[in-house]
Amino acid sequence: MNTPSTRENLIAGLAEGLEPVRQFKSRDGALWVALAVTLTGLGVFVIEGFWQGMLQGEAAPFFWVTNGLLLLLGLAAATSVITMASPHVGNRYDAPRWAAAMVGVLPLAALISAISSGDVSHSTMHVVGPHCVKASLIAASLTGVALIAWLRRGAPVSLNLAGWLTGLAAGSLGTFVFGLSCPLDTVMHLGVSHILPVAISAVIGRLIVPPLVRW
Repeated sequence: MNTPSTRENLIAGLAEGLEPVRQFKSRDGALWVALAVTLTGLGVFVIEGFWQGMLQGEAAPFFWVTNGLLLLLGLAAATSVITMASPHVGNRYDAPRWAAAMVGVLPLAALISAISSGDVSHSTMHVVGPHCVKASLIAASLTGVALIAWLRRGAPVSLNLAGWLTGLAAGSLGTFVFGLSCPLDTVMHLGVSHILPVAISAVIGRLIVPPLVRW
């Protein structure tokens, strides 16, 4: 017989052993990313130092354009990843797509600059800086770890998209931070050496993030 006492005993049995959990707030994810970027910046400062020329008016306008777009892409992608950890109806991720499209213009600008110079092969030899690519990928790692840890706390649904966006966010923010130490501010260098690690990071994110956050 379904009496009040029976129902109370049933509820008590179901509730037994339950423990309160900390509220899941997107603000905490943003703090994780901010901390990761800050620690990355300190590491870059200690190892590479920051380019003083940007504070003394020596940086070309393309330097600020490139790093500004990378920061914009990184923030847009990171915000989307943080949101994806707690999905709900109506979530859209258009901002990273538009930001990525704007960043995609930079390699095109580098190509046009190389063609207009009349010596593509010579320009290409001096464009790709292996150190910039490698250092940017290393600088991206801590932000990537923070975002993956945040996704693992939540329940992302679009795992492949989460991988792409995690890679984009980590690569963009890592390259942005490292870029503040790089004194090479030509269109060709920035358009290739500081965009290539973002693309590589996005591919890495797509490959490794889904298996790590699948639930």
